[in-house]
Amino acid sequence: MYEDITIDTYSGQFFHIFDPREDEINMVDIAHALSNLCRFTGHCEPFYSVAEHCCRVSEILPDELKLAGLLHDAAEAYINDINGAYKHLLPLMVETEDKISAAIMHKFGVKECDYKAIKNADMILRATERRDLMTNGHDIYWAGTIDGYKPLNDTIYPLLPKCARNWFLLEFAILSARR
Repeated sequence: MYEDITIDTYSGQFFHIFDPREDEINMVDIAHALSNLCRFTGHCEPFYSVAEHCCRVSEILPDELKLAGLLHDAAEAYINDINGAYKHLLPLMVETEDKISAAIMHKFGVKECDYKAIKNADMILRATERRDLMTNGHDIYWAGTIDGYKPLNDTIYPLLPKCARNWFLLEFAILSARR
């Protein structure tokens, strides 16, 4: 029913959003789109991209999970960063995101991995991001944790989108070369 619906991508390709095809998945498209998507549905101050978030998640993971960590939100390049609370109301959205994510992971050789460890790193970054980038971040940072996760010691100073895109592409190149 939806198999023929496509979106235009940065590289000028079409991407079948409900029927993801590996030959249409392009790392430049992913990096570019993620670098222009703002975390927290745009409610952070200042702009902070999903691409930078993915790089930071990858940084804190062990070597064998770094590529999976870098790509953990890559499907958002094709479907956008939908607020998690709202996403639960949209089962087709979750199914679509899972299909796209699986196609991306398969294309770039990410096998079964420890998704619990990636989710934990994602939540640590979320706590750090909330502390550093949300208007009330320091107000909610109490007892050393946010939502039960201890933020990283380093403060996040967000990159411009182009810099985040380049970091994402560089990390991808480095991690791919190690395989």
